[in-house]
Amino acid sequence: MKSFSYLSAIVLAFSLQACSSISSSPTSAVEQLVLAEPLTVHYKSEIALARLSEVLTRADITDEQRAQLFYDRGVIYDSVGLRSLARLDFTRALRLKPDLVDAYNFLGIHLTQQQEFIQAYEQFDSAIELEPNHEYAYLNRGIALYYGGRSELAIDDLLVFHQQQASDPYRILWLYLAERNIDVEQATLSIQSRLDGVSETAWAKQIIRLYAGQLSEADFINSLTANVSSSRELADRLCEGYFYLAKYKQFEGKPNAAANYFKLALSTNVYEFVEHRYAKLELQIMREAMASAPQS
Repeated sequence: MKSFSYLSAIVLAFSLQACSSISSSPTSAVEQLVLAEPLTVHYKSEIALARLSEVLTRADITDEQRAQLFYDRGVIYDSVGLRSLARLDFTRALRLKPDLVDAYNFLGIHLTQQQEFIQAYEQFDSAIELEPNHEYAYLNRGIALYYGGRSELAIDDLLVFHQQQASDPYRILWLYLAERNIDVEQATLSIQSRLDGVSETAWAKQIIRLYAGQLSEADFINSLTANVSSSRELADRLCEGYFYLAKYKQFEGKPNAAANYFKLALSTNVYEFVEHRYAKLELQIMREAMASAPQS
């Protein structure tokens, strides 16, 4: 699911025989996966960063202008995966302009990725207080609450986000993930009931069908390349598809397969997608759980 996009790159798709470690049994092994060459930083992003940095060195701009420039540079840093530099610029922007709503939203996302949940909630609270109708602040706070182990509160926020555009498959998916933590059976019934409202032209409807038990894993993987019109679109789809497939494998109790799919999502380098952001967090959570598990 896309948030902000500043990259444009040529992606070369190819197929490989899947490693046997992706599945726990030969009968369910994925015989072939679609991969994409990782996206690279576009020269326009590099030029934009250089120009913004140059302007920021000037003394003849107002604090408000400087704050906006810090924010703009932070967005580009974020889009190319330079999270620490982005976070620094968002913080600088807010020091100069404390009512810069989107900077709070971005900082909340970064704090969520670092599992600093209390601080993340505070950033999203600030964004919503300044702009009560900022729907993506509700999404991102909902995701933070989900990963922070507060699924009931997450559902409240994700319902607000879902109701703004009930036909959006990604809004349905994140709401389902939170609802599933409370009641698996009811969550399945809910996602099935929401399926009809999604357009047939939305490829992510296949993810909902997978979760609703109406599509097999093999058929879902086959759908990843259906009607793809460009190499960039393929990379975007693989980032999303492999993330949600990883969550599906978690539901099945297959952590090794889930970890491999999260890594495949990360391999696309589609940094600005929600799925890429949280694939890394998912892997970190899995490693921490493994480290803390009692040794037999």
